Amino acid sequence: MEKTGVNTEFAPAERLPAEQATESYRRLVAIPLLAPLLESFPGPALVLNAHRQAVLANRRSAGLAGRAVEELIGMRPGEILGCIHASMRDAGCGTTRFCRYCGAGRAILASQAALGQVVEECRITVRRAGAEQALDLRVWATPIEMGESYTVFAIQDISDEKRRAVLERMFFHDILNLVSGLSGLVEAWPELKDQEDEILATTQELVRELVEQIQAGRALAAAERGDLEVQIRPLGVRALLERLRERHCFDGIAQGRRIAIAPMDGEPVIRSDEMLLARVLSNLIKNALEASQLGETVTIRFESDACGATFAVHNPGVISDEVRCQLFQRSFSTKPGRGRGIGLYSVKLLTERYLGGSIAFRSSPEEGTVFTVTIPPA
Repeated sequence: MEKTGVNTEFAPAERLPAEQATESYRRLVAIPLLAPLLESFPGPALVLNAHRQAVLANRRSAGLAGRAVEELIGMRPGEILGCIHASMRDAGCGTTRFCRYCGAGRAILASQAALGQVVEECRITVRRAGAEQALDLRVWATPIEMGESYTVFAIQDISDEKRRAVLERMFFHDILNLVSGLSGLVEAWPELKDQEDEILATTQELVRELVEQIQAGRALAAAERGDLEVQIRPLGVRALLERLRERHCFDGIAQGRRIAIAPMDGEPVIRSDEMLLARVLSNLIKNALEASQLGETVTIRFESDACGATFAVHNPGVISDEVRCQLFQRSFSTKPGRGRGIGLYSVKLLTERYLGGSIAFRSSPEEGTVFTVTIPPA
């Protein structure tokens, strides 16, 4: 059960006893054409009672949950989908602080309140076969009356659509901007011969960013397919962090901000994949810079013990509760209109699935925000 000092209940917690939900199922399945109509839906579809519990489900819902249709009766949508937050409280799906920002929960409650169809997009992290998986869904909640008030809840998986949108934005927007910058420099070069050193440095930085964007997109696609190659080798920590600091000091978002490396003992060496670890830490540093105000410092720390090696990236800012609850979801971004929403998602994916480590964060007015990545000992 979730431990928290604040009221986390998003939706009413009361549930019908299993026998009452089963009785509703028997009554609804006996209505001519209702069950066949639900089976005609192209994706998972449920009929929910006023307590948001399934009292009828189609076979696609059962296949999604890996259960028989009858086993879904009495369960809530997040429990059927396998949402990682659905079991955090005894009352289940819809009653944690994370549920406040769930598109599925909002759609169901809004539909019940307005007695009209509500369509929402829903970002959800599910656990299947022992591994976490990010899903992007479009959900429909439609109220119906059949002696009692029910909600027809339909689900469409739009993960591929969102993934394509992310990659298209990465290539057609970000990379086009970088190429445009390079083109402008080349055109201006003959007129700025007295500034060749500055132009060369800027050109090198733009080329580096261009290569990095392409590599990041390729690595993310390979990581989600499960065929990203990992090369574990000895790695000097100090040299890695110095390279990352030097690289990000030239980022536009670093202007007016400082990147500091906390003192460390000796010349620590760990075993990891340098490219993947650098990409993880690079994302954390960029996020920290974006969250910092002018004159503030982003600090990188390294510590090691018997449990592994831990990298910590600190900035003085504080993350709101709404953002905290959605940070690692694939399509969530704190930058409306321009964010891609893959930074922290890719950090979590690469850290946990490929580096065998873990990522955590804490945020408070007293301490600021700290993201930690822990890599297990070799």
